[in-house]
Amino acid sequence: MNDAIDISHVRDAAFTAEVEARSGQKVASCYQCGNCTAGCPAGFAYDMQVSQIMRGVQLGLKDSVLKSRSIWMCLSCSTCSQRCPNNIDVAAVMETLRHMARKEGHITVPKVEKFWLSFLNTVRAFGRSYEIGTMVLYMMRSLRVYTDVDLAPTAFAKGKLGLLPHLTPGGAEPVERIFRRYRERAKREGGRP
Repeated sequence: MNDAIDISHVRDAAFTAEVEARSGQKVASCYQCGNCTAGCPAGFAYDMQVSQIMRGVQLGLKDSVLKSRSIWMCLSCSTCSQRCPNNIDVAAVMETLRHMARKEGHITVPKVEKFWLSFLNTVRAFGRSYEIGTMVLYMMRSLRVYTDVDLAPTAFAKGKLGLLPHLTPGGAEPVERIFRRYRERAKREGGRP
């Protein structure tokens, strides 16, 4: 009797190759030491730990990986990348997976995407982050009107939160060109911009 689990019906070998190509990382080099998982400050909120995500990519378990909450909860702090003995930029793999999941409509933590879009909208408009603008857009998108409002007076008093956006030299046009190229590429590839 064979106790091995047959995953051939769910395995997508093309997925592994696509993740490696898009991230520029050799995921096959991961030998599951667990350093990424041990150092991850957000691991407590994950449904799959970082090493499990990496193993899922190696095995071509596309649905399991792209539908996990973990890729959306990743802080992009790069602790995993710094701890990897094989010099895999694990954070780049996580970001690649998040983009792939979004393109396929697998947004398992919508609040994270709402914040991400709010942040990007202010960068596009002003050429850099505008904290109050980001906060207002996020509150409108998420319908969480009083989110962190209690922190504003302290942030204002310490000079950490400006009322007006800081504009970049040359305005927002150079940044808008980046966004335009991204939208054009997404349109060519048939994904979500």
